[in-house]
Amino acid sequence: MSKGTYLDFLGLAMRAGKITVGEESIVKDIQSKRAKLVLVAADTGKQTKKKLNDKCSYYQIPIFEVDDRQTISQAIGKSGRVAIAVTEKGFAKKMQSLLEEINRG
Repeated sequence: MSKGTYLDFLGLAMRAGKITVGEESIVKDIQSKRAKLVLVAADTGKQTKKKLNDKCSYYQIPIFEVDDRQTISQAIGKSGRVAIAVTEKGFAKKMQSLLEEINRG
């Protein structure tokens, strides 16, 4: 399974309106359990990464560190995005399995 596959799903989820971008909005979605999966770019600042990791850990939301901000931003067609929350269970589940496969590979 190629790395591009989860990015394809990310683009689909974006077009379907099933993702949240922006740190504040993502934190709200985590707290309300609306977020089903959180993706953080590998080149995100330490503080932001820690904040999102801590929130996801507390609220038991899966979180994955993925490619750089340029790659994930390009996948959703918005620039400068460092974190993305997937708010639809089906997309989140599929992306999570693809990411776990990449991490194992």
